[in-house]
Amino acid sequence: MKRILPCFLLITGMACSNSTDKTSSLETTAGPITLVIHGGAGTIKRENMTPEREAAYHAALQQALDSGYTVLERGGKSLDAVIAAIKVMEDSPLFNAGKGAVFNSEGKNELDASIMDGSNLMAGAVAGVTTIKNPITAAYAVMTKSEHVMLIGAGAEKFAREQNLQTVDPSYFFDSLRYKQWIKAKEAETEKDKTAAEIDPYIKDKKFGTVGAVALDKFGNIAAGTSTGGMTNKKYGRVGDAPIIGAGTYADNTSCGVSSTGWGEYFIRLAVAHDIAALKKYSGLSLQQAADSVVMKKVPALGGDGGIIALDRQGNVSMTFNTAGMYRGYIKKRGEGKTFIYKD
Repeated sequence: MKRILPCFLLITGMACSNSTDKTSSLETTAGPITLVIHGGAGTIKRENMTPEREAAYHAALQQALDSGYTVLERGGKSLDAVIAAIKVMEDSPLFNAGKGAVFNSEGKNELDASIMDGSNLMAGAVAGVTTIKNPITAAYAVMTKSEHVMLIGAGAEKFAREQNLQTVDPSYFFDSLRYKQWIKAKEAETEKDKTAAEIDPYIKDKKFGTVGAVALDKFGNIAAGTSTGGMTNKKYGRVGDAPIIGAGTYADNTSCGVSSTGWGEYFIRLAVAHDIAALKKYSGLSLQQAADSVVMKKVPALGGDGGIIALDRQGNVSMTFNTAGMYRGYIKKRGEGKTFIYKD
């Protein structure tokens, strides 16, 4: 009996230890269905915005919130909610993603997007595409219909056609204001004035054009997605952080979901989205503390700027940015969505 008892205690002790580990790694109680979105960060000032333009941005953000939240409200998955919200912004010329994307140095619209499933860490991305109407749907297809994480250029477009995704002539993405912005950027290039390349024609000021969404569904699963047209007058083949898992997008049920918007080169070097998730998961910081640690300290220290949206499994939301403004919003209950533009 003396020999059996220690063994019994050892076995039950191991069982308790394993049970505790599982509980601590993923809290059992999830928060309410929640959606948070962004439409880009930058030097967005009230004095540079007309009342009509400001109202248009709020309306577009609210439409994106409503579209994504409807999915969640009907019992849909966080992935589908993220796609629904981002598609609204990809279809609006107000945002630099999809229709209305900026022009690269060759006068073309090159689009990037990524998406990630926090329940299993599956992810998909496309970069440098020119004919896919909604790049976020292509990113999802890469994640669910291929063995890869990222496809680029012509290969990504061929894959999209094979998946029967909607493709368009590149002229679909043309926007006259974005084109004029590119012309000014080309002129400034010869004049060595690089700042003109960053000026957004809709707000007449500096803005990083990217859209993103993070959602929490009734199953307790988190998903995050990001889509962009990149930087005006970007060099041929340039890829920013938006399609890079861990930089522009990251999602993990045991931590949080993140979508970034900012100076991509810095967000890549700091692996911003993953760093926030890792800090929350391993350091014991709250979601807001983790976001502030990266966006308000690490990014500026390196010389970059921008912002993020983040959401954890308990429904906590962070919309942190170190610029003058960021198009953003969140919703936790029908009819109570909130949208914001400026820092104050």
